[in-house]
Amino acid sequence: MTVPGQQAMSTRPLVLSLEQALSMPYATLRFAQLGWRVIRIEPAPRPGRRTNGDPNRYIGRPVAGEDRHSYFVAPNAGKQAIAIDLKQAEGRALLRRLIGELRVDVFCTNTMPARHRPLGIDPDTLRAAREELVWCSISALGLDHPDVPGYDPMIQALCGYMDITGAPDGPPMQCGPPLIDLKAGDEVFAQVLLALLERAQTGRGKVIDVSMGRVAASWLQTFLPMLDMGSPPAELRRSGNRHRQFIPVDAYPVRDGFIYIAIGSDAQWRRLVATTMFRALDRESLATNEGRRAAGEELHVEIARITRRAARAEVAGVLEQAGVPHAPITPIEEVMDLPFVERALLRTRAPDGREIRLPPAAVDTPFLEQTGARLDFAPAYGEHTTAVLSEAGLDGDEIAAMRARGVIA
Repeated sequence: MTVPGQQAMSTRPLVLSLEQALSMPYATLRFAQLGWRVIRIEPAPRPGRRTNGDPNRYIGRPVAGEDRHSYFVAPNAGKQAIAIDLKQAEGRALLRRLIGELRVDVFCTNTMPARHRPLGIDPDTLRAAREELVWCSISALGLDHPDVPGYDPMIQALCGYMDITGAPDGPPMQCGPPLIDLKAGDEVFAQVLLALLERAQTGRGKVIDVSMGRVAASWLQTFLPMLDMGSPPAELRRSGNRHRQFIPVDAYPVRDGFIYIAIGSDAQWRRLVATTMFRALDRESLATNEGRRAAGEELHVEIARITRRAARAEVAGVLEQAGVPHAPITPIEEVMDLPFVERALLRTRAPDGREIRLPPAAVDTPFLEQTGARLDFAPAYGEHTTAVLSEAGLDGDEIAAMRARGVIA
């Protein structure tokens, strides 16, 4: 099996990634969307374990055999997969050989830092095999906290996200998408690009340490600084669908559901109240955002009283004419049908022939344009082990012997 465009990849970066779960697989997916070659490493089978490799292979509905369930497919499309036992000295030596022989550009891992040195994946060890290597880690709190495990909801809880998400009178709540996993992956993407740009100028690799906790805190731009500028904590806490500063911003009822309205300036407010539907709100006391903030709950109630008398399409028509930002509450099953999403969707084909739509890349890339926005299906466990080892110069007898000793799958 070949990665799309692989013949043209000889001058493109090669990423070797000891990855599992979502944060690092999402990061390396972004490299695959650029046309880079991404080889994911997973542990070789271990006696007594019911499943092999990345636990995420077995989450969701079965799609292709026992080891490719629905939760695993999208973040791992367009990659290759090998399986090595890094708990064996021979497996660690094999990893170093792959890095040298294949001239790996980037090594990534989201393994807990305490395990880096025992597995032989610490930056000193791997960069000794290839000095130009860019080495990158994602962990809960960074390399200075090697024993701290971390998953997205845990970091959302730790860094205040759950304190500011949900209904005002409700319990703490996590965000719908795994924001911290995805933000950490995007940070890896950006930092690796920067490191490769620097390497092109200096010839030297780099160590990149991405902390999920620091990543999470970095996004609190409209929260944390306000505490030092007079905002009480209560002003920053859960506000449901409402914006904490701009008013009115909320999901308002209509006859056939809800519509989201977001007034972001006094000019937008003036256009809103100039319409026949909302003219009753054209009052001097509401002309400024601070005036509308003072009206608070009463204003939200008044707007809801107006919107619930009309169908969503009628309200949307009025808002569109007025140039007021608004949107329907789109059911998740309809998101891929939105025109701007549908035209950019990526696609893959399952082994049984099914066409599967994938989320779009954040921006179009030349590679995706060349391949018709298609990525190879997510690899089976250990699918490319023999091919990759052969490429690194191991002969059939060596590979067979390693397999017999459990060094590889």
